[in-house]
Amino acid sequence: MIELEQHPERALLVGLDTGEENTEALLEELEELTVTAGAQVIAKVIQKLPCPEKATFIGSGKLTEITEFCEANDIDLLIFDTELSPTQQRNIEEASGVRTIDRTLLILDIFAGRASSGEGRIQVELARYRYLLPRLTGQGQKLSRQGGIGMRRGAGESKLETDKRHIRRRIHALGEQLKEIEVRRESQRKRRRKNGIPTVAIVGYTNAGKSTLMNHLTEAGVLVEDMLFATLDPTARGLKLPDGRNVMLVDTVGLIRKLPHHLVEAFHSTLEEAAEADVILNVCDLSNPEAEEHLRVTNDLLTQLGCGEIPVLPVFNKVDLIDDPMMLPKRSIGISALTGQGIDRLLEEIAHALPPTRVRVEMLLPFHKGEIAPLLRKNGVIHAEEYVAEGLKLDCTIDKMDAEKYQEFIIRNLC
Repeated sequence: MIELEQHPERALLVGLDTGEENTEALLEELEELTVTAGAQVIAKVIQKLPCPEKATFIGSGKLTEITEFCEANDIDLLIFDTELSPTQQRNIEEASGVRTIDRTLLILDIFAGRASSGEGRIQVELARYRYLLPRLTGQGQKLSRQGGIGMRRGAGESKLETDKRHIRRRIHALGEQLKEIEVRRESQRKRRRKNGIPTVAIVGYTNAGKSTLMNHLTEAGVLVEDMLFATLDPTARGLKLPDGRNVMLVDTVGLIRKLPHHLVEAFHSTLEEAAEADVILNVCDLSNPEAEEHLRVTNDLLTQLGCGEIPVLPVFNKVDLIDDPMMLPKRSIGISALTGQGIDRLLEEIAHALPPTRVRVEMLLPFHKGEIAPLLRKNGVIHAEEYVAEGLKLDCTIDKMDAEKYQEFIIRNLC
């Protein structure tokens, strides 16, 4: 047996500068995505044009330069930073002789390799089929034979179907499965609301430290790696706040600029965890030069999801990597999910942002009702207690539901 060494694909990244965005920053992010997918970035090319060329996205002269560079440097893969039309992709491949993908397919490929739960795989496969469907004509057989980045198989996919009717049936079937998942998620949310358990959603740019924060607060054991989209599957864990309230902390999929709309649609049920939350933590990497832009991207998506009425706490992570504390924006919370710096304040701010569901009361529990005290200690906060002749006197903060349940033992309301 001879084990053949596999070399990473050699990629050339291409961006178009129309003056509307920071193209250099976007290409740096595209490079991170490419490395995450397992390819080697050989070079990056930017062309300035007022708008994309309809047929080839970039100008014919630049395409010729790219073709010559690919031949001279053994380039295996061209990756464009903007989603290409099927015609553009086909024309670029025919002119350059190099397999061509775009940012959307690159991200879909990463998601296909990272999704571990059944739900995640369904979401990724659905997004991939929706992307590929208009691109099957004329190149379905070629796509089915190719390997490499952008050609990773989705869950349950033995080959890339070239029959559009079959693809549409598969899209319909996956959509029905996601509807069932959405129903199940909504049932879980209703149960939490019925039980009076508030939800706190962690959202933010990919690699901002959301999973590290989740692990620090709840010991959830979520995979933490210094790479984009290290985790895709949502995680929910219970968390007790300083005021004694129990909340459900939900981690969501990381966001990114130009997140493919196919993925937004497929992951809608997951992202709805933010739309249904009582408080949202918008986690951002303060040490990243693009921190403000990352915060804006997340806020824009939250607006699209209809989260305008939900309290959003800007949480700037990795403050331990910053020398100047003045860099922290006003009215934001600085933390280090790694060291624990600022976590106490974060928990206090979460409690303050939640709708008021607690009251502070003075209670007198008769001795024969002593079994109530452990429940109050577990679900509330005991500020003071003493035994008197009539029983156990408590100064405590408890849920309004418990206050109503044990109204007969309340001596007076303290606030």
